[in-house]
Amino acid sequence: MFLDALHVLKERGHVEWCSNEEELSDLFSREMVTAYVGFDPTADSLHVGHLIPIMALAWIQRCGHRPIPLAGDGTGLIGDPSGKSKERNLLTIEKVQENMVGVKKQLARFLDFDRGESSAVMINNSQWLGALTFLEVLRDVGKHFSVNAMVSREYVKSRLEDPEKSISYTEFSYVLLQAYDFLHLFQTFGCRLQMGGNDQQGNIISGIDLVRKKTGGEVFGATQPLLLTSSGTKFGKTEEGAVWLDPARTSPYKFYQFWVNTEDQTVEKLLKLFTFLSLEEISDIMKTHTASPERREAQRKLAFEVTSIVHGKESAEMTRKASAILFGDTFEPRELSSVMLDTLAGEVPSGAAPRAFPTMLTDILASAGACSSKSEVRRLVKGGGLSVNGVKITEEDASVSEEDILAGKYLFIRLGKKRFFMILFE
Repeated sequence: MFLDALHVLKERGHVEWCSNEEELSDLFSREMVTAYVGFDPTADSLHVGHLIPIMALAWIQRCGHRPIPLAGDGTGLIGDPSGKSKERNLLTIEKVQENMVGVKKQLARFLDFDRGESSAVMINNSQWLGALTFLEVLRDVGKHFSVNAMVSREYVKSRLEDPEKSISYTEFSYVLLQAYDFLHLFQTFGCRLQMGGNDQQGNIISGIDLVRKKTGGEVFGATQPLLLTSSGTKFGKTEEGAVWLDPARTSPYKFYQFWVNTEDQTVEKLLKLFTFLSLEEISDIMKTHTASPERREAQRKLAFEVTSIVHGKESAEMTRKASAILFGDTFEPRELSSVMLDTLAGEVPSGAAPRAFPTMLTDILASAGACSSKSEVRRLVKGGGLSVNGVKITEEDASVSEEDILAGKYLFIRLGKKRFFMILFE
């Protein structure tokens, strides 16, 4: 049984433009449709901006159809100029291949590659682009493209009209390669749909036209939203940079916090775009959230669901507990596993102290950098604002012994309501 994946995607906010919408909807309802999205490996990890097209492919598969995540190790050597105001730096073949390893691993978390007829197929476009000669590109592809139309594209015009900018023939020709991808996938896999962000509409239309001119076949295109925050910042960008799917680039804790910080006016939209929760579940979540928005229940559910998909449920549970400790009312560090403590140590300020016990708490906090001086420690104790491992310190001459150390190496300090510090014993 095949479900109308286009209807599902539209309900969840995944479709902003679609070619021949009625025909595509009918096609989804009567047969298995193969759809693809291209991911150029310009970095060794995808980021949250890539999650919209990835989730669209995942929903298409859940509706009984076949997704193709196309790894653009061929086009990645060129770099898509769409939406770019300046020339990209070209990557080496070795760097693109290195990036491919991380990208493939991340895509596999969303798609099922062992699902029978509708199994996802991951392909590298260097397989066919690398076999093309320059003469074949000019004769069999280039002759179907109008330079007039290519020059009229906004990103090309802006770079031609500005004397400080330019566009190389390499980037100018990128559209030919992406169009050829669609032609090859149509002829080899019967692929009927290409998806991408709104900035890809021109490239997608070029592919549709090339398939029609070369084969007479009808294929389709759809684009998805490019999200911005209320301040106009590109979604997925923070002061530290992009929010990556690779935990080595963006820790699961910081990844979780990114979603917890979602604005109230967009959280429902993001629940639909980035989770597999049903629309009914999302509606219930939003009712609870609207009744008590200060509790941020919708943001917490969003953060847990997305972190579970990208990093696994165990990691999501860990980051949720860490978040509750640092931002909630519960504070029981002794209940935390060594892995959780390691996670927290990477997210809060920390300092080292020698392993010599017993020793005065004032000495440790001052020497490790938790407090600027011993007198500051005493002031915190007098004001009731100092706790160690969740226990409030009431004596200025309190000491620390070996039994106080968590996981054999940590002391968890709370200074006031919102400041934390971890001491690592050498």
